[in-house]
Amino acid sequence: MKISRIVINGFIIYIAIALFFTFMEVLGITEQVYLRLINFIFVIYGVNRTIKQDYKDRIKGYFTNLTSAFLTAMVSVVLSLVSFIIYAEIRGGEAYIDGYIESFIFGGDPSLYQFVMGLFLEGSAASLIVAFAMMQYWKNKVDAVNVVDDINHNHPE
Repeated sequence: MKISRIVINGFIIYIAIALFFTFMEVLGITEQVYLRLINFIFVIYGVNRTIKQDYKDRIKGYFTNLTSAFLTAMVSVVLSLVSFIIYAEIRGGEAYIDGYIESFIFGGDPSLYQFVMGLFLEGSAASLIVAFAMMQYWKNKVDAVNVVDDINHNHPE
């Protein structure tokens, strides 16, 4: 697991998400929930890139690569949320997020930081899901998870 790789690929995901949300903001379609699902494409790309680079460098181990994949996605979550806080504060803080509240499942009228905490939990869950999903593809390449290597269990029948 290379920290520089995790940060770089997390930053790539962040840039893609930031550009996408900027594009959505310019078009005035930020309230369209289904368009936010496109974020998964960026996260899948960055996480896959991390695991692929680990594989090329012969970094083995299911949990090592799972951790690397998850941390890559979490770097993008943290960077995105910091940027969102700054952007929301510039655009009016609480008044700005009122437009987003209707498209999320939040009870009541959350503050900006409560809203961001909800986004953090959502981003963390999505990061974990993507990391596990990508490891299902890579698991036999990075580690012989399903292979029994005990001589007593590898006899032909």
